[in-house]
Amino acid sequence: MHGGDLVANVLKAQGTPFLFTLVGGHISPILVAAKQRGIRVIDTRHEATAVFAADAVARLTGRPGVAAVTAGPGVTNTVTALKNAQMAQSPVVLIGGAAPTALQGRGALQDIDQMAVIRPVVKWAKQVRRVKELIPTLEAAFRHAQEGAPGPVFVECPVDLLYDETTVRKWYGADRGGRSLADKATKQYLRFHVNRLFSGAAQVKPGARIKVALPAPDPAAVDRVIERLLNAQRPLLLIGSQAMLDVAHAGDLAQALETISAPVYLSGMARGLLGRDHPLQLRHKRREALREADFVLLAGVPCDFRLDYGNHIRRGAVYVSVNRSRADLTKNRKPTIGLLADPSLTLRTLATMLPGQRPAGWQAWQASLRSRDDARNAEIAQQALTPTGKVNPLHLCMEIDRQITPSSILIGDGGDFVATASYVIRPPGPLRWLDPGAFGTLGVGAGFALGAKLVHPDADVWVLYGDGSFGYSVAEFDTFVRHAAPVLAVVGNDASWSQIAREQVEMLGDPVATELAHSDYERAVEGFGAAGVHLDDPELAAEALEQARRQADAGKPVVVNAILGKTDFRKGSISM
Repeated sequence: MHGGDLVANVLKAQGTPFLFTLVGGHISPILVAAKQRGIRVIDTRHEATAVFAADAVARLTGRPGVAAVTAGPGVTNTVTALKNAQMAQSPVVLIGGAAPTALQGRGALQDIDQMAVIRPVVKWAKQVRRVKELIPTLEAAFRHAQEGAPGPVFVECPVDLLYDETTVRKWYGADRGGRSLADKATKQYLRFHVNRLFSGAAQVKPGARIKVALPAPDPAAVDRVIERLLNAQRPLLLIGSQAMLDVAHAGDLAQALETISAPVYLSGMARGLLGRDHPLQLRHKRREALREADFVLLAGVPCDFRLDYGNHIRRGAVYVSVNRSRADLTKNRKPTIGLLADPSLTLRTLATMLPGQRPAGWQAWQASLRSRDDARNAEIAQQALTPTGKVNPLHLCMEIDRQITPSSILIGDGGDFVATASYVIRPPGPLRWLDPGAFGTLGVGAGFALGAKLVHPDADVWVLYGDGSFGYSVAEFDTFVRHAAPVLAVVGNDASWSQIAREQVEMLGDPVATELAHSDYERAVEGFGAAGVHLDDPELAAEALEQARRQADAGKPVVVNAILGKTDFRKGSISM
């Protein structure tokens, strides 16, 4: 028994199905012990991918996803992915290796002050200093990751806590010579140090799986919300990613929204919550709707840049905010009624307390919004027919929308092309859409796809890439092949960082650093054993996607490299 076994015992007790990693000597005992206990170890080609994959597992299961990385650059390579998880409020447990306890600060291999780097981008972080602390510290990590507003946590495990005691004693020079008083004093200190490292370790055992209660709403506050809601003539609900943290009750949340019967916009992970064509759901002209509404409820959505810092909601409206984060509850604008509670539980509670009758004006309000939505859909369909020289991105997205199935999971990793897709492609159900969230991180695609395919092996997992973002994922097609994860990627290749170029060229007159090439991405992944499809004829879009689906169904990861024509569909869409 060694420290790696203790770590793996905790992961097993917490029901961890996958451990994502990029191997390193500092963490090898954890990886071997995890495999021995039936935990599937998935090694990636970059540590950020490992954390993104753990993030996806957390979002789709409601339980913390777990990654383990080696010391130094292994830990620092995770910073962006951790910050993305922090801003997305995703419960991720990252285990990081570290230099031996007695050698830290003395120039050991890959020894840096990791805590100073990681603390600002996680919810909670702790160094383990003795073997007996491994189990309680990891259990605390699982609890902190899930409590309140969830988020990533970090546990630093020095290498001398993970190997067996005999090996560690050899490392610390128990067999070395030296007769001077200094040599004898050093050996005596190191003997004491190792004794302290391992003392009491055998007495600590893992506990039961940690379950965290959802923060419930104040019943009196729910009563006030109901009163204001029923007095409204133009109510609007905006449901965000945080409402999907309670994965087990996603279906119940959808039913609650039907019971409430107010018009709904869905954002982030909530996309698809009501299916593809629910009459209550709206997809376009959200800004105009928010400014017209006399009652707005944000469920797990902060007033950040996506809502113009609260300015999209008119000042005369009743503004209700429901959020598990105290900071997000009042960010940029104080709500009329604020509930520090889980959004899903709050909406489900509200639905059970509502009386049967709805105000007469709601139907006319819904019809007005629906008419505007239908008109925008018709405009987009017409724009999809416009010749662009190569493949019209709107046409391609409409074809993808036609080919996805009820079991499809869609992942967005990119700027211009993915944002275009969000106007067109309708996720088929709850927890069938993943995107980075408020941080806007490029490079999430491979990790999210890997996690999604492992959690739902029977789902067809589509990754929508811009050609810029795809550069972060190319090497991970080796990971997909090795771990038999046949995802289907569509690269919108317009040879440009288009979301930036649109404004930069017009405002500054120079495309510097925004220009890419129409690279043969489909050939690049073929070198890893994946399949590739080249698409540059708009009339062949349906055929190319069908070919890719057949390849993925046969067990091969596949890339459709779609050469896009230029459009001005998203002109003027830059966000700050």
